[in-house]
Amino acid sequence: MINKKVYPAEMSTQTFGKLTINVATQVGLKPIEGAQVIVRKTGVDTPVIEQLATDGSGQTVTVELETPPFEASQEPSDQKPYGEYTVQVAAPQLNPVQVDAVQLLADQTAIQAIRMIPLAEISSQQAQPIVIDPHTLYAEYPPKIPEDEIKTEVDEPDWVVLPFVQVPETIVVHDGVPNDTSAPNYFVNFKEYIKNVASSEIYSTWPENTIIANILAVLSFTLNRVYTEWYRNKGYRFTITSSTAFDHKFIYGRNIYRNISEIVDTVFINYCSRPGIRQPLFTQYCDGQRVSCPTWMSVLQ
Repeated sequence: MINKKVYPAEMSTQTFGKLTINVATQVGLKPIEGAQVIVRKTGVDTPVIEQLATDGSGQTVTVELETPPFEASQEPSDQKPYGEYTVQVAAPQLNPVQVDAVQLLADQTAIQAIRMIPLAEISSQQAQPIVIDPHTLYAEYPPKIPEDEIKTEVDEPDWVVLPFVQVPETIVVHDGVPNDTSAPNYFVNFKEYIKNVASSEIYSTWPENTIIANILAVLSFTLNRVYTEWYRNKGYRFTITSSTAFDHKFIYGRNIYRNISEIVDTVFINYCSRPGIRQPLFTQYCDGQRVSCPTWMSVLQ
């Protein structure tokens, strides 16, 4: 069910994206029925646009919200191609959750997951709003530090690798550069990690084959980190980082897009390889505009 607003005739050329909110407990992912949800544009003292309640599955109805035009996400531009919305959720005996800068693209469905914990278990960090960082194709982030496509370190006597390439259930994401000991580590479902990264690094408005190609690159890159135990062999206790200088951009708490989610569910066991080489290729890429990477895959080719 879509709750569609009616706007004046002069706004008939406005484009819209769709947003659905899924609310569950952080432990056990039990759906929360009757949670009260408020949606407003991100900003100071913006008016409430939607007041919603979750059903027995912990979901709200899907609502339509204004976005920049579809064309803004098709070519590099100074215009931000997505609208930003704030989602606030409250439920009895649970800590309220606020997510700022939820990103909506024209003609796309964004899914915002909300995870709630009991009031008695709240920490000062968990009481703070979740702020979604800007998309990597809009904001400036550190460029990837080049690495070899095939990791020869795995042949060293003291280097430990997995016995075979496998898709893990969960990976540990270090939310910062490798040597930042103050950065938190998040245990993330593997497919949810890929969906998060893809939603952070490409636009869901792109052609399906382009999205598939980029997701395969993310999968191969990530499975190389998993198979080679790259960071654990260096003495760290995580699988991968959220730093664009070292790995992919993972944004804790961000929304994902329905079409990206469905593609990941279909292709997540695939990766890029070369004959005679067991490890997945370390498929590095860049935007091809602000960063030049002539021998890598470019997301804007």
